[in-house]
Amino acid sequence: MILLDPQRRQLVGSILVLLQFALLTSLVFMAAPFVRQGQISAICWMLLALSGILGGWTLLHNRLGNFNVHPQPKASGVLVTSGPYRLMRHPMYSTVLLSAAAMACVSAHWMAWFVWLALLATLLTKAILEERWLCDHHPQYAEYCLRCKRFIPGVF
Repeated sequence: MILLDPQRRQLVGSILVLLQFALLTSLVFMAAPFVRQGQISAICWMLLALSGILGGWTLLHNRLGNFNVHPQPKASGVLVTSGPYRLMRHPMYSTVLLSAAAMACVSAHWMAWFVWLALLATLLTKAILEERWLCDHHPQYAEYCLRCKRFIPGVF
């Protein structure tokens, strides 16, 4: 278990969030020229649509103000296990990965997929830390982790 004092947790969380947004920004810049030219395949649109559906469904069950962009849980946060949280522990991270995959798909460049893999590694690190810290706040979270996969229902 990673035992960090609250200040170090905040620092680690901030670094991961900064890295996450830097990777997403680089994907946006890689995809932008192709979007402007209207070069978007059906697969890219499908990934983007799935991302929007999952993100909307997630926000219906975990309202703004309850969750944190940092992996450190909010002190007043409530554990949500309904909606997409019945199927996966981090549907918002899955939403980000789907939209990032759509951007990598649009750019159709190996470097974009490398950036996507770096984003996956960043979000996986964030999820692992968040889960460990959520166990401190919500004793029932450990049991919940046994029932649900992280990002893909029944798989991963």
